[in-house]
Amino acid sequence: MAFDVVAVLATLVLVVAGLANLAVVDGVDTAVRQAIIAGGGLVLLALFWRVRVGLLGVLGVVSYCLAVVLLAAVPLVGLSANGATRWIAVGGFTFQPSELAKVGMLLVVAGVLGSGRPAWQRFMGALLLAAVPIVLTVLQPDLSTTTLLVVVAVALLVIGRVPARFVLPVFAGAAVAAPLAVGLLRPYQVERLGSFLAGSAESPAGSGWAVAQARIALASGGPFGRAGNPLTDILERYLPERDTDLAPASLVLQFGMIAGVLVLLAAVVLVWRLAVASRTSRTAHGALLAGGLAVLFGAEVVVSVGGNLGLLPLAGVPFPLVSYGGTAVVVHLAAIGVVLGVRRDGARRVLWAAPERLRPRLVRVAALGVTALLVTFGAFGYRLEAVQGPALMAAGQEQMTRCVRTLAPRGEITDRNGAVLAMDAAGTDAGTAKIEAVPALVRPNEVDRLAGLLGRPAADVRAALDAAPDTTLSLELGDLPLAQARAFTGIVGVRVEADPRRSYPTGDLLGPLLGYTGIATEAQTQQNPTLAPGAVVGRAGLEASYDAVLRGIDGEQCYWVSPAGVPIAVGTHRDPVPGANLRTALDLPLQRKLTDSVRASLSAQHNPNAVGAAVAMDPRDGQVLAMASLPSYDNNLYGPPVDGAALQAAEAQPGHPTLEHASQVAVPPGSTFKLVVASANVVHGAIPPNQVVPTGASFTLAGHTFDNWKPMGPMDMPQAIAWSNDVYFYRLAALLGPDPIIEAAHALGVGSATGIDLPGESAGYLGTPDTIAGDGGHWYGGTTVILGIGQGPLQVTPLQNARWTAAVATGQLVTPRLGLAVGTPEGGFTALPVPPPVPVPFADKLGPIRDGMRAAVHGGTAASLSTVPLDPGAKTGTAQDGSLSGDEYDNWTSAAAPLGAPTVVMTGLVQGPGKGGNSASRIVIDGLQQYQAAPPAP
Repeated sequence: MAFDVVAVLATLVLVVAGLANLAVVDGVDTAVRQAIIAGGGLVLLALFWRVRVGLLGVLGVVSYCLAVVLLAAVPLVGLSANGATRWIAVGGFTFQPSELAKVGMLLVVAGVLGSGRPAWQRFMGALLLAAVPIVLTVLQPDLSTTTLLVVVAVALLVIGRVPARFVLPVFAGAAVAAPLAVGLLRPYQVERLGSFLAGSAESPAGSGWAVAQARIALASGGPFGRAGNPLTDILERYLPERDTDLAPASLVLQFGMIAGVLVLLAAVVLVWRLAVASRTSRTAHGALLAGGLAVLFGAEVVVSVGGNLGLLPLAGVPFPLVSYGGTAVVVHLAAIGVVLGVRRDGARRVLWAAPERLRPRLVRVAALGVTALLVTFGAFGYRLEAVQGPALMAAGQEQMTRCVRTLAPRGEITDRNGAVLAMDAAGTDAGTAKIEAVPALVRPNEVDRLAGLLGRPAADVRAALDAAPDTTLSLELGDLPLAQARAFTGIVGVRVEADPRRSYPTGDLLGPLLGYTGIATEAQTQQNPTLAPGAVVGRAGLEASYDAVLRGIDGEQCYWVSPAGVPIAVGTHRDPVPGANLRTALDLPLQRKLTDSVRASLSAQHNPNAVGAAVAMDPRDGQVLAMASLPSYDNNLYGPPVDGAALQAAEAQPGHPTLEHASQVAVPPGSTFKLVVASANVVHGAIPPNQVVPTGASFTLAGHTFDNWKPMGPMDMPQAIAWSNDVYFYRLAALLGPDPIIEAAHALGVGSATGIDLPGESAGYLGTPDTIAGDGGHWYGGTTVILGIGQGPLQVTPLQNARWTAAVATGQLVTPRLGLAVGTPEGGFTALPVPPPVPVPFADKLGPIRDGMRAAVHGGTAASLSTVPLDPGAKTGTAQDGSLSGDEYDNWTSAAAPLGAPTVVMTGLVQGPGKGGNSASRIVIDGLQQYQAAPPAP
């Protein structure tokens, strides 16, 4: 019977593969409809297999004439899409005449070329017959079919042994006319061509985007496909024309690379079986028909697969028998049946085989070329999956994912004993949370429940959900206490997001020191581009200094979305990583005591603009045990959200409450600076420390008289320190000159920031002859004299004062620090790096200065500290300040205890008259007594 089982099996493989893909991407109903049509096509295949070869001419004329008539009718009664009119509706079915034209033209042109007429007649007849359907398809315009018709016509001329002198001019004319054909292209076709020429993978839109989706699908299928995976169904939506032009990519996505290879193998087999049929036909007409169909089928497969891979333009050519389309399936199956009939006839009548001169030429070469191309395409597809697969799969996941940030809980700030100084409000009874919805995912039957929990009318909630764009990922429906908000957990499409508000239990006790959080500023965003829009960060104080540690890593709730961006389902969830806790060196009881003492001291004077500050520091390693600053503010005002009215009222208060006065406010140090001048003296020996010199009530230099704070007798340096003898230090400064004093001051950290882990620290000011001259001033002899008692071009912060006090007491210059360790109670804490102390160059010569500090407590200006049984050494100071009235001063006391082996330095500053309760010494006494009564834990 000469039945070609191999060809039929290859055909069935292609049809079944197409139906399987169609069932997955378009549904079973569509697949059944296509199966019925394919069944009709298989019936035609069987019928035409039995048709006698002698009837090919009649069959060709009928199909050709019917195709031409229908093509001519398309512009009048056809259906349009993408700017082209190609289909005719017949009842519930649509028919594409251009598909019939492929076979009709193939039959009649093959008949003409296979006749015994002279070459020029065969050539002209074939050309004219081919031109009619080609022109009619151009007018639709259906340029993909037009191109295939041209390919088939040219192929028939070549394999039909038309002399080159006729064929070559056709090729030359086509080459000249090709650029003119661009003008006939529709916009979408120009876009496809442009995307290919620019590189399909790089084109971000149009067919370039389609090819990118095809590559993602090809890379995502794996060996066995992902059919049935919910994510595959979503990814499939991103693949345009997944049942027609991009059906091969869809097939691989659903059923794997093995299915793709099977389809390519079936296509190659079918091309070869058609090519072989052209060699066994007993008539030239049948041979040319088989060869032409092999070329047509091979060209369609090559263009389709190449387009899916981005190696050829995405020309709108479907994969034969696999892509959806009833007309194409029926016509291709019928044509295969005719060719199989030709082979059957040739096998039965071997003696009547066509002579060699009438057999088609180069058909096997064409089949070999198609095979080589498809093998190359298959290798490229394998490499695409193996090499670019992970990246393409990630791109596919990314494009169908939209995520909403979930805020990471911010770490706590505690004192050295674990007492909470700052925490998220979500951890307190005052915590609130936003109720946010994804409108597209909220089930209609959940709206009433949702409204009830919100305490809102159901109609209002439903209206809000309906009014939101379909692409909305976060629609705020309300703000509730956390206890109530937890009831929303489990409602699909609803998310509970704790408000990022901070709580500061200590109120204004540590306001400027702790700082506050808020939306990142533009400067912070530029400095750290990884910050998400609207990120809440530390804006001041320790919250800013340790923001990277405290902030943690935000999580995300992702949603799978359609190509239009509409959420389809809840996707992956990544829990936020809470920020680490910051354990500080602060001792909360000591902080309270110092702050209360500063407040009491300020209350004992009348200037509302006066400020006070105090520092308690470990001189051995720089740990700041307490740092009081008044006036202060309550950082709870900053929220977020900010309490605008309360914040404005706080900022309007006198005394700059938003400044941290211990590190950000610099004033003249007065006589506490005499420790620095004395340090210069022990280095340069202008007056030997044990040399007693006359002092008196005043000192005169160059006609200028500088008064002592009271008349005094002869003293050596320790005594002068104890009694804060101005005349002694006037004389000493004049003998030393400015440079030794400035040199010693720099060695003790004066004029430079201490390096404390707080933002906005003031470096103070230490003028020199050069800097004064640079500012247009002049350094006089009197400038040096008053520098000797801490006046003149000199301003320091309380923290700087405490630092040099510690350096004189220990011989080492430490870096003040508030942060001790970071971590969590569960995971443990890691100590922060400790900057090593810097030895003071003249550490071995500081004994006389310490003697003076001890003497100040045991009978000098700091005698009030003698009541503290810690063996302190101290220095007091009273500085004139141009910002204060004539009877107000910057009052200082700085002490180290126990002086023999100091473990604490305390420095107090308070502005005012310095009398009665307005006393810096009282601040230090209170602090030392608290330190003695309850020493901070190690």
